[in-house]
Amino acid sequence: MMNSFNAFMEKHIVPFATKLNEQRHIAAIRDAFMYTFPITMAASIVILINNLVFSKQGFIAQILFLPKFFPHLEEAQKLLTSVTNGTMNILSIFIAYLVARNLAKYFKADDMLVGMTGIAVFMIMYTPSIVKDGVTYLPTTYLGAQGLFVAMICGGLVGEFLPRLTKIKKLQIKMPDMVPPAVARSFNGLIPIVFVIMVASIINYFIGLVAPGGINDVIYKSIQTPLTHIGVNIYGVIIIAIVQNLLWLVGIHGPNTLNALRSIIFTEADLSNQTFINAHGTAWGVPNRATWGVLNDVFANMGGSGMTLGLIIAIFLVSKRKDYRAIAKLAFVPGLFNINEPLMFGLPIVLNPIMAIPFVLTPVVNILVGYTVTVIFNWIPTPAFGLTWTTPGPLMPFLGTGGNLLGLVIGFVCLGISVAMYFPFVLAANKMAVPDDDESTDDKSKEIEKEAKDDDVTGAVEV
Repeated sequence: MMNSFNAFMEKHIVPFATKLNEQRHIAAIRDAFMYTFPITMAASIVILINNLVFSKQGFIAQILFLPKFFPHLEEAQKLLTSVTNGTMNILSIFIAYLVARNLAKYFKADDMLVGMTGIAVFMIMYTPSIVKDGVTYLPTTYLGAQGLFVAMICGGLVGEFLPRLTKIKKLQIKMPDMVPPAVARSFNGLIPIVFVIMVASIINYFIGLVAPGGINDVIYKSIQTPLTHIGVNIYGVIIIAIVQNLLWLVGIHGPNTLNALRSIIFTEADLSNQTFINAHGTAWGVPNRATWGVLNDVFANMGGSGMTLGLIIAIFLVSKRKDYRAIAKLAFVPGLFNINEPLMFGLPIVLNPIMAIPFVLTPVVNILVGYTVTVIFNWIPTPAFGLTWTTPGPLMPFLGTGGNLLGLVIGFVCLGISVAMYFPFVLAANKMAVPDDDESTDDKSKEIEKEAKDDDVTGAVEV
């Protein structure tokens, strides 16, 4: 059966995925996320330290009894809190720039100029500022991962059309020969840039007439509104899990986008469970046994969205791709504590047709496993004890049930299921690898060296 499945993957999925990855817009977005990998990796490490060590509820802080020895432990979190403002919280700005720049390189246009215009258009289309007491405030909600979809669209459109416009000679402003090349190059693109930002502003104006909150708000509400009537049951949990991960695949931060919705639906039920546990001292018999927290977070979030801890292990076991293995090594420790941005943007999983299927289906299977052992067969109590989100995934069913040993076993069973589900797709990804990774790496290094030399020459001319 496995051989038949692999043959099907190799015959139908791999060629489609390969062709899709070669499409210039997909490649531009994929490479943009890969360029942000060092930033997202660094931010993930800082977030990990801040939540594991300096939070009173942090996993390491709890097992080492740090709050007992350091009563003001959480004050130390302030030292590292601002790191996210310069990394994760402005990720959409990076993507708008990089997508536009990557497409400009494809068209052999001025990539720096096109990239900066990508940022300009993204901010023109951004959520309107708010004026209060004479001070203008710009909401930061969509500068981070929640604005990725719009950032990709803006960067893609600018990268597609601006290079074409800059090559129209009638739109170029010719400067005298004595003008430095960098200045002359900027003037060549001036009229096309004026046209692009004017069009963006006009489009944004008409969007504002229909939706005062802007295009980001339109996308957010169009996703959230249809889901508001989902109830506290297994079907609601599965639907939200599927939608959340589908959003991730197209570059929209699913957990952040649906966070408010999940809170509306499940918070009251979770609080009722906590009240029951406080009164009876046990999770057996809690009133709500099918909430997001007790099914998805406990059984289907190991490594983060998509059960990606299983993907990391599968890569270690069978991947022959050096790029996959290198990223998996860096992502392993954050993945243990359910931080998977390094995988989402470094592999990347976003817009990855090979990993899309297991990324969406693996959590669904494990939600059903959790529902089976807690509700249908009643093998373990409902894991309703409150846990911090950075608790290592396989330990969640054990700690969430108040220390049930069978829960610990089931936690590792769920992890094993996720490894098995990612296994054939990692094998399929091997078929898409560059035949000679070393040669590819050398070529990339030479390209980077060439760009660096070009930049040095340009800098010398400017001086």
